[in-house]
Formats: sequence, structure tokens, C-alpha cells
Amino acid sequence: MGASIASRLAAAGFDLVLWNRTQERARGLGVGRVEGDPAKAAAGAEVVLSILTDARAVREVYSQLEPADGQVFVEMSTAGPEILEELAERFEHLVAAPIVGSVPAIEQGTALILAGGEEPDVEKAKPVLAAFGQPSHVGTRREAATLKLLNNAMLAAVSLAAAELLVAAEHAGLQRQAAFGLLQRTVPYLEARRRSYVDRQHSPARFFLRDIVKDLDLGLGVFHAGGASTPLLALAREIYASALPAHGEEELSAVIERFP
Repeated sequence: MGASIASRLAAAGFDLVLWNRTQERARGLGVGRVEGDPAKAAAGAEVVLSILTDARAVREVYSQLEPADGQVFVEMSTAGPEILEELAERFEHLVAAPIVGSVPAIEQGTALILAGGEEPDVEKAKPVLAAFGQPSHVGTRREAATLKLLNNAMLAAVSLAAAELLVAAEHAGLQRQAAFGLLQRTVPYLEARRRSYVDRQHSPARFFLRDIVKDLDLGLGVFHAGGASTPLLALAREIYASALPAHGEEELSAVIERFP
């Protein structure tokens, strides 16, 4: 995701300074200037974007940053609302901007970006975000982060249902292609993972199965804290988790291998 975002920003004419834990990956993009640590990369930038794996990574990276006057920090990771509240104690101009969509949507500039934060900060970030997606101010940082968890919970539930039903259809004597075609009519997004569902080729992954488990844990925590009952989501989490040892580094739809 970060690589695709950087490429779009460079194509739009933005002056970029990049940092990645693996510097060779950043240099391999052939855009911007690469720095060896996040503090140097953020120094002097008007808008600082971050997209990381989880709350631990966000906390680790932001502990190395020191905000300058007027700098807007745009945190795009799926790490839950609590980490944003923690960061906001140090970073006055903090915007949450989780992305709905994967690499192809970023490359086409069609990804939905759920921007949350103070209006002036969101407005300052919007021209940058618009270079690789469609930013929408959805309210507070917490609301933006929770909406992303809601989206990913739906993604998990629908993907799991498709996996179970495809295997059930084969047991009932239906051809895999025909069954997938029917399910895809109901849920068009499944087409993006046809290779995984139909051909059982789960790598390279756009969305790791291990990350959907992480996101379900975050979502369940938020929903339960609000008093919601989510038995279906809890069951989905357990089924995905059971596939982690063999398929954690593969596409989330590799959960289909969980069904005999």
C-alpha cells in the first residue's frame, strides 16, 4: 500500500521523502528521497503520512517523531481508535485516514479514504490524499477508525461465507466456476479474489490472512466495549485464526482451505 501511495504522490508532483524499515524497498521505488529513520523523513514536511501494520508498529514509529508547528500527521494504519487517542496527546494536528480498498484501488485513485479529525487539519491533508484516493471527512478520528473496522468485519464475514459455500457447492456436485459465478453476482467484490477462490492460488497476498485476524480482534474489542453482541463475528475470528498456522502469510480467502 505504501509503495502504491508513494508512486501516486510522485506522479502528482509532490516532493517526497520516504522511510521504510527495509530501505531497499523504498529505494526500489525510484521516487523521492529515502531517509534512514522516520524522524529524518518527517522533518520539514507539511504533511506526514504513515501506514503501518498494527498499533505496536504505530507506537514504535511515532515515539521517534517530534511534531513541528503546523505539521499535519495522517495516520492510515488499521490499528484501532485507542492508538489514535494516545497519539493525539502529542500530535495536535493528527488526522486518521484509513483506506477502504486495496492496491488496485490506490493505483487507480479510486480508494475511499475515511478522514477523521479537525476540519482545518483534514482540509490541509485533502490535496495529498486526493492524489491516491477519494477522501471523505467522516467525523472524528475515532469514527474514522471504527468505520474501517466495520468495513473489514464485513469483508471478513462475506469472504468466509463465500469460502464455506464454495466448498459446500462442490460437495453438492456443482462445478466450482459455476458456483463462484453465482456468488460473485451477489457479492461483486469476490471477483478480485477469483484466483484464490477458484484456482486455490493464495499468493502473492494483497490482504494477509493474519491481518484479518488482527482486524477482527480490534473490531470485536470496539463493538463489545459499546455493548454489542457479535456472535457471528466472534465465530468468524475463530475460523480465520484456525487457518493462521498454515495460511497466515497468504490471501485472507485462503481460509477456504479450512473447509474439508
